[in-house]
Amino acid sequence: MSPVPPDATQILELAASHGLKLKPDTLSVNEAGLDYRVVMARDLEDTLWVLRIPRREDVSAKLADEKKILDFIGPRLGVAVPNWHIAQRNLIAYPALPGRPGLTLNPTSGEPVWHFDRESRDYARQFGQLLARMHAIDVEEVRRAGLVVETPEQVRATWASDLARVRQAFDIAPSLTERWERWLGDDSYWPRFVTMTHGEPYPAHVLLAPDDTITGVLDWTTAKVGDPARDFVFQKMLGVDAVFEATVDAYVKAGGQVWDRLGDHCVELLAASPLGYALYALTTGLPEHRAAAQAQLTPEAAM
Repeated sequence: MSPVPPDATQILELAASHGLKLKPDTLSVNEAGLDYRVVMARDLEDTLWVLRIPRREDVSAKLADEKKILDFIGPRLGVAVPNWHIAQRNLIAYPALPGRPGLTLNPTSGEPVWHFDRESRDYARQFGQLLARMHAIDVEEVRRAGLVVETPEQVRATWASDLARVRQAFDIAPSLTERWERWLGDDSYWPRFVTMTHGEPYPAHVLLAPDDTITGVLDWTTAKVGDPARDFVFQKMLGVDAVFEATVDAYVKAGGQVWDRLGDHCVELLAASPLGYALYALTTGLPEHRAAAQAQLTPEAAM
């Protein structure tokens, strides 16, 4: 979190316009998010609040969907999720959840700051069990709640459609195009079932107690029924095979279902992340985002 921001007065006025009176000297801002500014501040009763301020109109348009997800997942997950007290197009606010994020960014350098042992087998065990609980949620319940439900066929079709859209708007290195097409065309990578997923459960979105017990999960914007591997990707990205294996082992022991190439599929999902950023750049329309996306799609040219 950064020191008190230059627009602190406007933030205080925004909160007050929704009935939330905050102490000016308690404000701090995290500017790292692509979609939201995140403000932490205490109210007059000294309760700590989280304020999410949308950066763009397209972000505000997704608010109702995320609120629906939180209302559905909250009673079913076994750990805390945000309970929005204010949910308006220009402000989301809720009392801070217990715990601290496992990962933050240094506000000056932008470098990651880890707040737990990334090689902890205990964290891997807890995380695997958490995923097993979430993935066990009945898909028909999700459908009845009005949330997004994809079939296994739709999961792959969406990736193919995304690739086609990005190819129309950007140059892509042939090596990446060939890799992604091989992955899309090889049945052995892909699950034949879908589950309820968070989509981005990496340590910045996972809250931990002082003893590293998982206490909550943040940022449910991308949650849907889809590819269960989405929730394992960041464990794979840590690059420690034993941690990934411990996560999967705990997941299976807690009732989770896996397939032979889960790990390989996670590697390919990581390799396909430039597609996601390119779609983000097309959504924002900002030249700096487009340039960053192009650099990821043609990495040889950037060298």
